[in-house]
Amino acid sequence: MKSICVYCGSNFNGDPQLQKAIEALASTMVAQHINLVYGGGSVGVMGVIANEILRLGGTVTGVIPQFLMDKEVGHTGLTEMLVTENMHQRKQKMADLADGFIILPGGFGTLEELFEVLTWLQLGLHAKPIGVLNINGFYDHLFLQMDVMVEHRFLKQTNRDLVFNEVEADVLVNKMKNFTAAPDDVWFRDRNLT
Repeated sequence: MKSICVYCGSNFNGDPQLQKAIEALASTMVAQHINLVYGGGSVGVMGVIANEILRLGGTVTGVIPQFLMDKEVGHTGLTEMLVTENMHQRKQKMADLADGFIILPGGFGTLEELFEVLTWLQLGLHAKPIGVLNINGFYDHLFLQMDVMVEHRFLKQTNRDLVFNEVEADVLVNKMKNFTAAPDDVWFRDRNLT
């Protein structure tokens, strides 16, 4: 695993537990020579993770649409910055560059990115691991909702299990490194809900 795409918020609430978890993730990634791919922002959780990886001597690739660069929210000190025309190109480029995906706390955009790559995995469009760094129970209710989807037979348990849910960065990264899947038949194999 050479690159991990981290999806996270463009806001940061100052939570010291979140700060500590971000530092642990950055330390784990740098120690294992894993490049950060992220949304290219200088603000919020995005800025915190990018700055921490850079501080530790790691490499960071940002991917940002031109309109956000024009608003001066792009990070100017990255190893590499790629500017796209729009959000769709940004998301595709980030996914293409990554060997796996980690989700940190965030808002609507973070959830959208999580469910997009998770759906792509379910449909067999990629075979890359997806993990949630579930800091202080931030995503507990989201995983409970996934369980409701399984209970009501809108989601198979095998597909629900495609996303890792961990509280420790090193445990999450190591699980992702050992991930093997044959997602090209996950959706078709499990589409019968009876």
